[in-house]
Amino acid sequence: MLHGYGGHILRIDLTSGEIRREDTDPQEAIRAIGGRGLNSWRLHEELKRDVDPLSPENMLLIGVGPLTGTLLSTSAYMTVSGKSPLTGILGDSAAGGHFGPELKQAGYDQLIITGRSEKPAYLLIADDRVEIRDARHLWGMDIFETTKALRKELKDNAFQVAAIGPAGENLVKYATVACNHSRMCGRTGMGCLFGSKRLKAIAVRGSKPLTFAEPGRFLDLCREFDRRIMAHPEYAGRKELGSTRLMKALNGLGILPTDHFQRGIAEYVDRVSGETLAAKYKVKNKSCFNCNIHCSRYYITEDGESEGPEFETLCSYSSRIGNDDLRFTLKMATYLNRMGLDSLSSGETIGWAMECVQRGLLKKEDLGGLDFTWGNKETIEKIVHMIVHREGIGDAFAEGTRSLARRFGKGTETYAFHVKGLDMICGDPRGLKAFGLTYAVASRGADHLRAEPFFELTNRYEESVRRFGTREAADRLSDEGKAVLVEYTERQALLTDCLTMCKNVGLSMDILDFDFASQLLTAGTGLRFTPEKVNEALRGIIDTERRLNIGFGVDGSQDTLPKRFTQEPLKEGASAGHVVPVKKMVKDYYRLRGWDEKGRPKKAR
Repeated sequence: MLHGYGGHILRIDLTSGEIRREDTDPQEAIRAIGGRGLNSWRLHEELKRDVDPLSPENMLLIGVGPLTGTLLSTSAYMTVSGKSPLTGILGDSAAGGHFGPELKQAGYDQLIITGRSEKPAYLLIADDRVEIRDARHLWGMDIFETTKALRKELKDNAFQVAAIGPAGENLVKYATVACNHSRMCGRTGMGCLFGSKRLKAIAVRGSKPLTFAEPGRFLDLCREFDRRIMAHPEYAGRKELGSTRLMKALNGLGILPTDHFQRGIAEYVDRVSGETLAAKYKVKNKSCFNCNIHCSRYYITEDGESEGPEFETLCSYSSRIGNDDLRFTLKMATYLNRMGLDSLSSGETIGWAMECVQRGLLKKEDLGGLDFTWGNKETIEKIVHMIVHREGIGDAFAEGTRSLARRFGKGTETYAFHVKGLDMICGDPRGLKAFGLTYAVASRGADHLRAEPFFELTNRYEESVRRFGTREAADRLSDEGKAVLVEYTERQALLTDCLTMCKNVGLSMDILDFDFASQLLTAGTGLRFTPEKVNEALRGIIDTERRLNIGFGVDGSQDTLPKRFTQEPLKEGASAGHVVPVKKMVKDYYRLRGWDEKGRPKKAR
């Protein structure tokens, strides 16, 4: 038997209603580890490259890892994958909460969902009981309402629910999937993929005990991991503020996106900071399954209540679009959570429109009569509602920024900040060179979570020489040594995705190395996961994702950044005068990765 793993793969065809259970293959487990790795390998081997993302033939995969739902702190995540409706290339997104552990305890390592239901449906998974059920009574409900209704219908509040809101139902290309109301699979439009299959939700209840190859050894390793977390110098700050602490931190570095990346400093940052959020609106901390940091926040305002927001939402609906009203930002965060809409992509469409109006490229008449001046709260609220329901000009916005700019032309393409169709995150790469390289080469587009080379912000120069062979890897403003840093942290990030762990701990706090991970995997599963085998698997998955994207039409010319970041230096603050020499860094990265000059893997791993 396989220890650690759930032990089964569940295939569900929504067109025919066929449900089939397969055993998890130990050899496949060693090759893919789990989670994102298992999903990416499955897509590479089974998905036709020319499939329409919204067609029944696209695959919807949900994967968990070999240690998900165990005593290993932060092992709470799951990954949703498929061909992205937004970008047309590899799409995936991860979320914490409790859904992943529940799926694991129901006995499943991966769900493979194909086809399209004739009517709205939801999946009921309770251990070996799997049913496709009618969801017409749920269609039109928001995510909070859907979760409540399903638990009431199933007469069990312990059911964990992954659901979409009206944005997913209406096939907004960047709709999200939510677990526990507010734990969002936010990027690449996985909620749209749910909606295209008329799949409203998945309700899971598991009661199967997990087994371990070496229980005593595994417990000791989990206790050591807890000790590393608690002893980390960032523990207290992360517990108090979570990722929202980045508002003031990035502002101090001159790289907080302000007015759509025209500036890196918001003078009003104290009014919209994580510290202000904690002081004025936070009522309690929350955590994912088995986490000892409790970094999430629950807030209440006069306009509503919800969990979060994380930094990306906080920035996307404040400084990025010129809004200095924190209460309004929280109001929008609640609405986004209920409707199931990605804050980054929706925020970028708004920022794009505001800058295009500022520069005279678009007028109110082009944009449905809406006044897209900086921070216009009435317009922001109205356009988001129109996007969710695909009303008026909101129908065009629902297609994403790349599509919007192509539709309007007239030079507006210059201000659509995306890579391979995925909108930029809230960190200006002109002052974060390794992050800039990460955005350029990440397999799902302009994304920091594929590597998150947080080490370049540490100034730990001696450690940098020891680990990466260069002092500059620890200097955020140097473009030297960044390829080796990104190549390393890309494997580290993938490792957390395969284990389905939290990147804030395993990656940003830098306490999960390949040797420790191999010990955890071996003690947990009984499979011989040496550090060499772990790294071989990780490199193989990265190459596999690249080959998959090449099949989707990606080539080396797309491994770049928008011109603002390569040609327009920042004008003020601690990163003034800097741009990203992306071509040089990409070339270095290809060489380290073992790819040819066009970004193609040279041989199969």
